[in-house]
This record gives sequence, structure tokens and C-alpha cells, in this order.
Amino acid sequence: MPEVKFRHADQEKWQAVRALEIEGRRACVYEKWLEFTPNLLTLYAKWDPGMMVHKHGHNSDHVVFVIEGEMTCGDVVCTPGMHITLEKGAAFGPFVAGPEGVVLFEVMMGDPRSWAADPEGFLELLAEKKAKKLPNPPIELPDWLEDTRSE
Repeated sequence: MPEVKFRHADQEKWQAVRALEIEGRRACVYEKWLEFTPNLLTLYAKWDPGMMVHKHGHNSDHVVFVIEGEMTCGDVVCTPGMHITLEKGAAFGPFVAGPEGVVLFEVMMGDPRSWAADPEGFLELLAEKKAKKLPNPPIELPDWLEDTRSE
């Protein structure tokens, strides 16, 4: 039976989902998963200043909305109010958070797991920014979903 669900972001915990070392400091992407079913993931995210995520695609349609701060997605500067639609099968990025970091709201309609689109280009970006990949932080996925993060 269809239902209405309510969750407040203040009641959810932050999970670090990606991590880098940038010039000797740790930088992360943190997420609060507000809805996570096989058909839908909605999340509230905050990225530390300078945090980077490789060019990638998702196994579902994906929407990103910038709330605070800024980031670049490829060559596009994304400031508050920017809406990005990624269709399933397309790739976007790499992403680089601005000097204040960035806060996002995201929606994925289907399997939210991602795939890398340009691993070599990301290694070049990391070298240019004096950064290195750190192991992916452990995350608490639903039992029905396997963690397939490679970067």
C-alpha cells in the first residue's frame, strides 16, 4: 500500500563515503541517507573543501542540487541553485568542491551504485592537486545492496 513517510535530516547520522588526503589533510564526502529503497535513494551531502570525486556514472537516473558552497563538475562551476540531471548510462565529473566545501541534495531513481568513467584522468587530477586516494570508508548499506565502490 502506498504510504507517506517523514524523516528529518537532523535525526540521521553522517556517514563518510569517500576520502582523500589533500596536502596532508583528510577530506571527505559525508552523506545522510534520507530514503534508501531498491527504487529510490535521497541523500543530503556535505563535502569538505577541495574534496574531489572521479568522473563517474550511476546505474540509475540521478539528480544533484547545490544548496550551499560551490563545486565544479567537469568545466562547469556549480553554485547554489544549480540543478544537474544525469541520465542512466551518462557520466559526469570529475567533481572538485570549492574552498568552502559544498552541500548537496541528491536523488537516485534505481540502483545508486556508480562506475568510474576516467580513472587515468582522476589520477592526473589528484597529482595536480597534491592529493591521494584513501581507502573507502566503511558504509552501512542496506542488506540487499552490495558495496561495489572501486575508487
